[in-house]
Amino acid sequence: MSEPRAEAGIQADLALAYPDFSLDVMLRLPGRGVSVLLGPSGCGKTTVLRALAGLSRAQGRVVIGDQCWQDDAQRTWVPVHRRPIGVVFQEASLFAHLSVRANLDYGLKRTPAAERHITLDDAVALLGIGHLMDRRPERLSGGERQRVAIARALLTSPRLLLMDEPLSALDTARKAEVLPFLEKLNAQAGVPVVYVTHALDEAARLADHLVLMEAGRVRATGTPAALFSRLDLPLTQLDEAAAVVEATVAAHEPAYGQSRLDVNGLALWAGLSQAPVGQRVRVRVLARDVSVALSRAADSSIVNILPAAVVSLRDDGPDTVTLQLMLGTPDKHQGALLLARLTRRSCEHLKLAPGQAVFAQVKGVALMG
Repeated sequence: MSEPRAEAGIQADLALAYPDFSLDVMLRLPGRGVSVLLGPSGCGKTTVLRALAGLSRAQGRVVIGDQCWQDDAQRTWVPVHRRPIGVVFQEASLFAHLSVRANLDYGLKRTPAAERHITLDDAVALLGIGHLMDRRPERLSGGERQRVAIARALLTSPRLLLMDEPLSALDTARKAEVLPFLEKLNAQAGVPVVYVTHALDEAARLADHLVLMEAGRVRATGTPAALFSRLDLPLTQLDEAAAVVEATVAAHEPAYGQSRLDVNGLALWAGLSQAPVGQRVRVRVLARDVSVALSRAADSSIVNILPAAVVSLRDDGPDTVTLQLMLGTPDKHQGALLLARLTRRSCEHLKLAPGQAVFAQVKGVALMG
């Protein structure tokens, strides 16, 4: 698989107005990796994606690397069929009368041979679909159909891959089947991806760059680790509020079904991972799975007891307080953030306040991938 041309980044200033909805966004996305647009239904995510593709017309400007696809001030407009994009929708939309191989050939032939940077063998290996090549779409599971659709989109050798809720039509098992291939796509294909979803787990697992949208506007942008832990954002107000932590696999203990992760020098134990020692991983820690103590318990059943400091607190009503914690000792903060959801009684009993040194007691750690 050859590398596509290096991308300088994605710039999109887009606006439109309907009687019941308006869009006004300014996006600056990196030219590599996965940029996830996250938000509730109706917030404008798909509208942005369609405008990037040229499928919908919004006012403004769209620049992909060194190519200007839209600039209303200069009367520039590149139609959708001339934009080097791959698009994957909620439904796979494969040609029912063609085999998998023929569906892939259709994508491959859309791009002249001299401009291809992804081969058929590359795409087939990346998406793990070699055993499916002679089947028709009706003989594929939902997850297999989406993997074929992604491979077909890649075979157009796009400069930008657009994915609109590609897993939303799949059940939990089929979704779990496809997610590892999406992670490999990010690491190996070298094509920037703009990925639309309302699912927190997908955003936490896949995003290199996260854009939180709300009512047609960009509410915040940044890394998943930063945005999932911000107390001023709605992500931390949900029942499933969770921090995203970057870690490195340090060791495996199969006898206990656990792996030891390194978070900037602190040990965090999680369920046994298939990732090799030394590999970077992400974990998700639910706010309701974190409690706080002023001293380290010597006889607790909780394995993960980590030094931390209270960064900020948010009042969530008459009986609940949410804390943002930074891992590390007062003289050496580790940068990783956690959330803890406590009762008001506990918070007041411990006299918790910003800057206070505490111990975060983590009951559950979910490895992503």
